[in-house]
Amino acid sequence: MFSFPEFLNLGGPAADLIDAAFSWFKNAFEGFFEFIRVVILTALDFVNNLLMSTPWWIWLTLVIVYFVMKKFTSTKARWITIVAIIFAWLLFHNLIIENPAIDLNLGNLETPWWIFVVLLFIVTKFLYNYKFAIVLSTLLLAIGVFGVWDEMMSTLTIIIISVFISFLVGIPTGIWMAKSSRVEKILKPILDMMQTIPSFVYLIPAVMLFSIGRVPATFATIIYAVPPLIRLTYLGINGVNQEMLEAGKSFGSTPKQLLFKIQIPQALSTIATGLNQTTMMAVAMVVIASMIGAGGLGSIVLVANRNIDIGSGFVGGFAIVFLAIILDRLLQGIASKLEENRGDA
Repeated sequence: MFSFPEFLNLGGPAADLIDAAFSWFKNAFEGFFEFIRVVILTALDFVNNLLMSTPWWIWLTLVIVYFVMKKFTSTKARWITIVAIIFAWLLFHNLIIENPAIDLNLGNLETPWWIFVVLLFIVTKFLYNYKFAIVLSTLLLAIGVFGVWDEMMSTLTIIIISVFISFLVGIPTGIWMAKSSRVEKILKPILDMMQTIPSFVYLIPAVMLFSIGRVPATFATIIYAVPPLIRLTYLGINGVNQEMLEAGKSFGSTPKQLLFKIQIPQALSTIATGLNQTTMMAVAMVVIASMIGAGGLGSIVLVANRNIDIGSGFVGGFAIVFLAIILDRLLQGIASKLEENRGDA
């Protein structure tokens, strides 16, 4: 299975030993890797259904619910209601509409791409102003005019899942790193190594463990994108004012209360910045991951390079740039809102 360059040729027994060790590792954890594969593939399908097969009236309902509840309920209640509506629709879509045993003809459920342009305008107006909303909406409109909307959605699906899983892994790891000096000493060199290894190298273990396709592409993207979130979560928790911690302790706060009532709220803007950096690295990695079957905009650029098709290359490249700008500005706006809310509190 493994072959080495001539100057690193370790001989037959050593190479066989490495081969046997890898085979044992893969077989021993086969169930775990299969579980990861199923979870990632299911999540990709769910998000793809949400983006590609959600009718326009669901999005309209979400906007109306948000602005109606904004006058009567808290921010937490609004977002819980919106997430509940989205989750209910996904369950209905996957269990009822996609069920071959149920002949429920609802017609074409695909959302026109221009609906997302309108939604982006509304969200950007809320985060910034009309000028910013017009600029970002125009960039998204350009992607639709380029005719690469489906490829963009495929890329966006992998980015969303990669960033979400990175969030679930990175936040607790960063907090653990800030709370334990031993964990900090262990993880710092590992994170240094992860951030200096060339991005193409991440494709090797992903292919070895999951073959090719969207799952290894997502796995490689997660591994490549998670270090900034871990680092900035660690820095945010460590950077909390010590006087505030002492005040919390003097009032009898437990370590759990200090974490959730003081440290995390104070570190929210730093954590949001880490999430922004993770998203940008995920965008970059998804393009590279097209080499192992990620598809999407990266595959357009890859095929254009192979065929020396300058036109297609520019279309795919500009679409990637526009998508990165949109995601970056949206996350920066969210980080600014979190900072404002913390100041008001």
